[in-house]
Amino acid sequence: MASDKIAPPTRPLGPTDIHVTPIGLGTWQFSQNILSGAGNWGSLSPDDINAIVQAAVDGGVNWFDTAEIYGFGRSERNLARALRAAGVQPGEVVIATKWWPILRFAGSIPRTIGKRIKNLAPYPIDLHQVHWPYALSSIESIMDRMAELVQAGKVKAVGVSNYNAEQMRRAHACLAQHGIPLTSNQVKYNLLDRRIEANGVLETAQELGITIIAYSPLEMGLLTGKFHQKPELLNSRPRRRRGKLKARLEITRPLIDRMAELAEKYDATVTQIGLNWLIHAYGDRVIAIPGATKPHHAADAARAMNFVLSLDEIEELHAIARALTGYKPISN
Repeated sequence: MASDKIAPPTRPLGPTDIHVTPIGLGTWQFSQNILSGAGNWGSLSPDDINAIVQAAVDGGVNWFDTAEIYGFGRSERNLARALRAAGVQPGEVVIATKWWPILRFAGSIPRTIGKRIKNLAPYPIDLHQVHWPYALSSIESIMDRMAELVQAGKVKAVGVSNYNAEQMRRAHACLAQHGIPLTSNQVKYNLLDRRIEANGVLETAQELGITIIAYSPLEMGLLTGKFHQKPELLNSRPRRRRGKLKARLEITRPLIDRMAELAEKYDATVTQIGLNWLIHAYGDRVIAIPGATKPHHAADAARAMNFVLSLDEIEELHAIARALTGYKPISN
C-alpha cells in the first residue's frame, strides 16, 4: 500500500500478535447473488468490487472478512482480485475466512483448506473461523482439525462464529490443549441487537480475552438513518430485508434522532456514530465488519475510526437503545 494512506490505530485480534483496525470490511456482498447472497445482495460487477475495496484501503481499513459459503468461493476470489488491483501486497492486510460446517464432518476442514488458500492467493489466511456451531462432528473434533492447520502453517489463528457462551468455552479449552488461543467469535451485534450482552457471550469473551467481531453492525442499514429520512428508499431494498426494516422505522426514530445530533457535533454521519459506539462501548474487545455495496459506503464506515464519542455519549445512546431492546446496562 502507498505510504500516504491513512493509518488508524489498530488493536490486537484476541490474544494474538495480529493487529487489526477497529473497522474491517465484510464481503458477503461479493457473492454475486449466488447461494447465501441471493435475496440479500444484488450482483456487483468486478469494477464495483474493485472500487469498494479501494475505498476501504484508502480509508485505512486493514482487514477483510469473507467465507467459503459466500458464493461458493466467489467472495474470496473477488476479494483477492480487488486487493491485487489496489496494489496491496501480501502481509499488508489481514484476511479472515470461514469454513462451512453444516452437514459436514471435521475431516472436511483439512480437505477444503487448499481451496481457501487458492481462492485468496497470494494473501495468506490470518484468521480461519468455523461459521456456525452446527456440524456432524463435535466442537472438540473441529478444534483439533483447526489446530492442525495452525501447526502446519496454513492459517495463523482460529476463530468461531455464532457460538454461544458454552460453545466458546469448549472451543477455547480444546485449543488450549494445543497451545493455541481461541481468537474471536463473530456474532451479530449492534446498538439495536444486544443479545450478546444478555446471553453471556460478551461476558465470556471478555473473560477469555476473545475479540468479538460484530457483523450486521448497522442492522441492515437501519442504523444509517437513511430510511428514516427517506422511507421511499426501502422500495429499492431486497425483498427479504424490506419488510423487516419498514416495521421498525418509527420505533427506532428516537435513537436515530439523537445519533443525528451527535453526527452534526462530530461532523460525521449517523452511520459513523453507530459504528463508533460499537467499537468503543466495550474498550478494544469489539470490532466491526460493515458491508458495502458502493465505494462511498466503505469510505463512510472507515471514517468512523477518526473520532471517539465521549463516555457520557456512549452511555446516553446505550440508554436510549436499551429502552427499545430491554437489555442490561453497560458494565465494563
